[in-house]
Amino acid sequence: MLINWGIIGCGNVTELKSGPAFNKVEHSRLVAVMRRNALLAEDYAKRHGVPKFYSVAAELINDPEINAVYIATPPDTHALYAIQSMRAGKAVYVEKPMARNYAECREMIRVSEETGQPLFVAYYRRTLPAFLKVKELINNETIGKPLSVNIRLYKAYGENDRFPEHQHWHVNPEIGGAGHFYDLASHQFDYLDFVFGPITQVSGIAGNIAGYYSAEDTVSAVFTFASGVIGTGSWSFVVDKQSEEDIIEIIGTKGKIKFPCFDKGDVEVVSEKETEKLNFQHHENISFYLIEQVVGALRGRNDCVSTMYSAARTSFVLEEIVKSYYKKG
Repeated sequence: MLINWGIIGCGNVTELKSGPAFNKVEHSRLVAVMRRNALLAEDYAKRHGVPKFYSVAAELINDPEINAVYIATPPDTHALYAIQSMRAGKAVYVEKPMARNYAECREMIRVSEETGQPLFVAYYRRTLPAFLKVKELINNETIGKPLSVNIRLYKAYGENDRFPEHQHWHVNPEIGGAGHFYDLASHQFDYLDFVFGPITQVSGIAGNIAGYYSAEDTVSAVFTFASGVIGTGSWSFVVDKQSEEDIIEIIGTKGKIKFPCFDKGDVEVVSEKETEKLNFQHHENISFYLIEQVVGALRGRNDCVSTMYSAARTSFVLEEIVKSYYKKG
């Protein structure tokens, strides 16, 4: 069985991270792309050797040659296009976060179960070598019994964030569901769900302190996993460049593991005997391994580690953390 893909939303995220992988994975090919600007859609198709392009999503969704759709638009249309695609008999692979809110995630799941069409979400860290190694070290009790995990992510504000006419959709809650927190922390929480199981308790506080945009810019949270591991997290997206930090730190009874989620860097393992730094090189198309799993799952050859159920859990956690901020608004 050949998986013939169509991409809805062939923007920057598809240029290198994901788009080329659809033609590199066995039994998979990219046959059509869609972008509202027809000239940009045509340009993308020509540059990437894609046979067809569209400027209307419905035309791509109803293309009889396509049997799977990758949705790489901003989150406000994830549910819309996923549901339309599944009702048209197409499997769906959607960018993260899964949708703007947990309610949209639940509706996407309902339609997937109703139509029988598979739905996967692009949390590719579940398949990357460095992150798989960390999971292996935890499972092997290299640092003993895991006790706690701490997330610290501080990013400098973008110059454009200070000017409403130039602001990106990432800081528009009507499009993204919330601010940069949803876009970036979603990867962190989804990966930790993969390592420690679902989060069973979570609470948080969020605020807009710098005042550059309407979305939250600083967040703190505490949470507990089904495995008993306790977590804390701190995020801010308006710090100065010198204060930037990207660390996930897992503490165990016999050591700790530290690694970045987004920046390039080593996995540092501190155990009773030694401190070791492990270096990994990711695939040039960072979504390749997950897309390979998705294709295999669609062909009935394997399971996929990133499902609609795990992705919806992550959206629920994000929503719980920031809900007090948006209720005030």
